[in-house]
Amino acid sequence: MSRAALATASVALLTAGLTSACSSGDGSNPTAQNLGGRGPITYVEGKDTTETGAVKQLIDRWNAAHPNEQVTFKEQSNDASQQYDDLAQHMRAKQSDYDVMALDVPWTAEFAAKGWIQPLKDSFALDTSTLLSPTVASATYQGTLYAAPRNTNGGLLYYRKDLVPNPPKTWPELLADCNIAHDHGIGCYAGQFAPYEGLTVNAAEVINAYGGSFVGPDGKTATVNSPQSRAGLQVLTDAYKNGDIPKEAISFKEPESQNAFASGKLLFLRTWPNFYGVAQADSSAVKGNFGVSPLPGKDGIGASTLGGYNAAISAYSKHKATALDFLRFLISEDAQRIVAEGAFPSVRASMYDDPALIAKFPYLPALKDSIASAVPRPVTPFYPAVSKAIQDNAYAALTGKKSVDDAIIGMQKGIEAAGS
Repeated sequence: MSRAALATASVALLTAGLTSACSSGDGSNPTAQNLGGRGPITYVEGKDTTETGAVKQLIDRWNAAHPNEQVTFKEQSNDASQQYDDLAQHMRAKQSDYDVMALDVPWTAEFAAKGWIQPLKDSFALDTSTLLSPTVASATYQGTLYAAPRNTNGGLLYYRKDLVPNPPKTWPELLADCNIAHDHGIGCYAGQFAPYEGLTVNAAEVINAYGGSFVGPDGKTATVNSPQSRAGLQVLTDAYKNGDIPKEAISFKEPESQNAFASGKLLFLRTWPNFYGVAQADSSAVKGNFGVSPLPGKDGIGASTLGGYNAAISAYSKHKATALDFLRFLISEDAQRIVAEGAFPSVRASMYDDPALIAKFPYLPALKDSIASAVPRPVTPFYPAVSKAIQDNAYAALTGKKSVDDAIIGMQKGIEAAGS
């Protein structure tokens, strides 16, 4: 929408009797426009892969109660890169047809920094007191909330409870248990170590668990060059070098790593909650013989990387008042129960203590602990470049092409270049 059109829309809203606080502002700043606008909106999210059709249920529940402010679901593909490109294209063109967008958590900072999404403050403030605090942090950029946490996710440690009755709580404990794996002729530990986003997640979790970090509060200053980061990356590289992480794991993404565990070839696996049903299926070699626990850390529970979606209002939406009400609905107990029953981890803490949900999803108590200690992926408007710096250098360290010191220095330089 052009600046002239935005200004015209603002005047129209004012003459319709809305207060200046609801619709006035500099025409050059889209976040100041259409704050009181009401009417139909479009919600954009990646393909709904839940068995329950959770997203459609959410839309139907809202529409039944809001006949004059209907929500249309624009379903994207299941490919995250295609989702991002679609959203970014619409925002660069300042199009108003996407009112509320589901953002993969690392995109939130970038969309906020570029002025593409509405800050949720003042009259647009949300009550987040019932939500898990790490999910709120994932939707916050430079101290301001920019999105409503829609669903979350956290890494879990799957373990063979027939071989290890008590799961390890620390990395030293896990590595000590590798003797059990070797005695049974199976691999000890695997995650996702191919050079893609999964390696960023796996490397970040161990580095964060040992006290390392990647960027400062400004989202630009590189902070990874530290003894703590080196200690974390050293754990992974040593485990790969000595065979505690099997050699084939260097090519593992989610499907390959999960298949290895479900086939009985691993003692421990780091992956996501949605693998639970696969591991418990009749076709699984470990059905009934595995458990789940939070990821290990240096001295206790580790630092899972936070996943999930945040729902944000487009700065170019014409119906922001309706969009804000829809965000409030998405974090409500009613909506979050639909989310949880669809096997999307909820952002409301109460859902993890619900007996009916625990009976259906036995991993929920472990996931609650995992999310409580989770760390968002680096909160930066340059996330794609930062992620590439992490995964490229972690992969070089794992494969012996770089020392741990050189890999950490490489990450530091790559992050600095991303923000320059």
